[in-house]
Amino acid sequence: MHHIEIETVWRFHKEGSPQTAVVMLGILNEIRKTGKLTSAATHAHLSYRHVWNLVEQWSDFFGVPLVETQRGKGTILTAFGEKLVWAGERMQARLGPQLENLAQELATEIKPFLHQRPSVIRVHASHGFAVSKLRELLDREPGIGVDLRYVSNQNSLLSLAQGACDLSGVHLPRGELRAQGIRACKEWLDPREDRVISFVTREMGLMVKPGNPLKISSIKDIVDRKARFVNRDHDSGTRLLFDQLLALHKIDEAKINGAQQMEFTHAAVAAYVASGMADVSFGVEAAARQFGLDFIRLLTEDYFFVCKRAFLETEPMRRVIDIMKGREFQREVASLPGYVATDTGMVSNVKGFLESVASGAA
Repeated sequence: MHHIEIETVWRFHKEGSPQTAVVMLGILNEIRKTGKLTSAATHAHLSYRHVWNLVEQWSDFFGVPLVETQRGKGTILTAFGEKLVWAGERMQARLGPQLENLAQELATEIKPFLHQRPSVIRVHASHGFAVSKLRELLDREPGIGVDLRYVSNQNSLLSLAQGACDLSGVHLPRGELRAQGIRACKEWLDPREDRVISFVTREMGLMVKPGNPLKISSIKDIVDRKARFVNRDHDSGTRLLFDQLLALHKIDEAKINGAQQMEFTHAAVAAYVASGMADVSFGVEAAARQFGLDFIRLLTEDYFFVCKRAFLETEPMRRVIDIMKGREFQREVASLPGYVATDTGMVSNVKGFLESVASGAA
């Protein structure tokens, strides 16, 4: 199976001048993490001298130093260098899943012209860290291709009902909001033909700056502390969940400072907070920890996959379930903060699924 990666290029232009600069943010990020130009050079597969020359060229172009060397502390980024890196982090977090979708579309279009034609499993699911881990393991499996598209909860089930995908990702909150999630799913589930596969649980809550300077412990505190908030896009399941939490606690979204500021992934809102552009957001614990943020847990979500009964019996799907149950995937999930592999790979019919998730509402 051929894999396609689409990468962004940061090219800066000066007005009225043909001069441009292509800044390799990976080099700056490695300097930020390690404090060593040698490490940045090794990471970029370039010589130390070449990396140093690049940094000097970028500094000359902007007229502002990007790094500074301190005795006993190695090389650190200047405030401007830090700002560039954080801009890159936000860009990658925001666009990464969309670029993956575009790359997958291109791979699907060119596949008929290639001799290598593995069995392709079409997966529609909301963006999540465990889903990405599963995709990484499936990509290494010979003879299986994965066509993964990131879509919202309801859209993924609609895709399955219309035959546009083979596996649909669904996540449901535990607690008082469980019943709403079940009602939304039931409309698209076929009790005769659909089968449900348990996947993982994940912790959802508030992402705040390290040390939680505003002492936020609830959604109400976001309003009371006049905290700057960054929201998820309207089509995401996480945005729907946050809106349901607002309604549950009788909080008017209009009173939240920044509720209309939106990003498209868990990582993107975490990066937004980490870069100092907001004080708080709502999402998965794994994203908060990835960006060094503190996390206030509000609820647990169960993540499932749904497929047709006939597809469950195919050889590719049996291999998928074997990977879900395998030790390597279990280890990968255990490495994700807030994620737990719970009954992963266990299959149930729709009736059994609805009864079990309803019992998990408490």
